[in-house]
Amino acid sequence: MFLPRKPEPANFRADYAKITDFCTVLDREVKRFYLFAFLLTANHKEAERCFSSALEEGCEENSVFKVRIESWIKRCILKKAIGMVFSRSANTEEQQDHWFDGTGQPRASNMVTAVTSLAGLERFVFVMSVLEKYSLRDCSLLLKCTVGSVEQSRVDALSKLAQSNAFFAVGLTGPSGRRELA
Repeated sequence: MFLPRKPEPANFRADYAKITDFCTVLDREVKRFYLFAFLLTANHKEAERCFSSALEEGCEENSVFKVRIESWIKRCILKKAIGMVFSRSANTEEQQDHWFDGTGQPRASNMVTAVTSLAGLERFVFVMSVLEKYSLRDCSLLLKCTVGSVEQSRVDALSKLAQSNAFFAVGLTGPSGRRELA
């Protein structure tokens, strides 16, 4: 007769990220995280605040798995940006800044400018659903709006981007050559 073995306690703490793990990921991906924050806020000052608050939360957090650091940082940036952009007073006009990354690549700069010139909801839906591959349902939950309004904002964003920038228009045509926005 065999007695079942008592499971040994797993050392799950080794799988959790430490500050050095956050620093390694941030060092490697700092430009990408900042661009993400800028695309959401369309403003350098707010992008810096989103980015720095994600860093602060990362240093204080002690229950993030090492393999999830990047997605966790992006989620922190996203939540902070949603709070900033959608808490603005209706009378406050959004200050849009221009993107300059110092590489001298006008095409990349033009694409960033095209995205940041979208209205707030359209911009968030585009970045979340198209660039970050969030489902429409996840977008609606995070943005606290209906799936229908997310779908419409996505179509509007894609349409505006196609009109303003030829790069975006290329990806919007299907095999038949007809425009497919959904």
